[in-house]
Amino acid sequence: MAGAAAARRDAFLARAGKHPLVMGIVNVTPDSFSDGGRFQEASAAVAQARRLVEDGADIIDVGAESTRPGHQPVSAEVEQARLAPLLGELVAAIDRPVSVDTSKAAIAGWAATQGAAFVNDVWGLQRDPAMADVAAEAGLGVIIMHNREEVDPGCDIVADMRRFFDHSLKLAAKAGIPLSRIILDPGIGFGKTRAQNLEALHRLTALRDYDLPVLVGVSRKSLLGPILGDGADHRLIGTIAANLVAAAHGASIFRVHDAAEHVAAFKVFEAIETA
Repeated sequence: MAGAAAARRDAFLARAGKHPLVMGIVNVTPDSFSDGGRFQEASAAVAQARRLVEDGADIIDVGAESTRPGHQPVSAEVEQARLAPLLGELVAAIDRPVSVDTSKAAIAGWAATQGAAFVNDVWGLQRDPAMADVAAEAGLGVIIMHNREEVDPGCDIVADMRRFFDHSLKLAAKAGIPLSRIILDPGIGFGKTRAQNLEALHRLTALRDYDLPVLVGVSRKSLLGPILGDGADHRLIGTIAANLVAAAHGASIFRVHDAAEHVAAFKVFEAIETA
């Protein structure tokens, strides 16, 4: 990993867990649930990354394969073809670390050569057997997200998350990834019922004993719809409300589409928490 990416990685990790940090989303896919097709061109993706940073984002997460429910998986070749025209330019355009949202070791390793500082793996090092070793060798920070192949309404979702994280952390340790480079994500919206998603947010304190930063990605997700009804404004209000609750329960990194609104909300949150 180049010196600039490593420095940005370490500076971000030094702040994680101490203050609410905002991860801005740049999807370069044609089919993401919220903004699919909007940022596929390099100029649009770079402009969006700059806009998110100007709005206060602390890190930018770039994804080239949709992971929404019912998504169509793509090959590593397609994923890299979507990223290749823009990732290096995007990294150079902003003074923030860049994370690549992928479960493919080949993409993570290639992204590191383009200046990415983190890999955001929605299968927590467990889908691609090479992911942990590649991330370790490249020096990437790792976001380990909980996921399930099938929804099981009867399972204790927090117990399941802990089993998943324990396995992922063993894989990370075996590969030589330091704990200081790991972030946990409960995987809101992935392999869970709506009730389990809400329970996972409510019980985030059950993850505190890992002593690792916790990232929450609930931005604009459909689980918020039945609570407030449809509409863009409702999705934003619901997202901010959910993220403030998550912050109160121990989360410290928030993957969002709307950076400015969250930065403002967290300023108020911290002012009250530290009064």
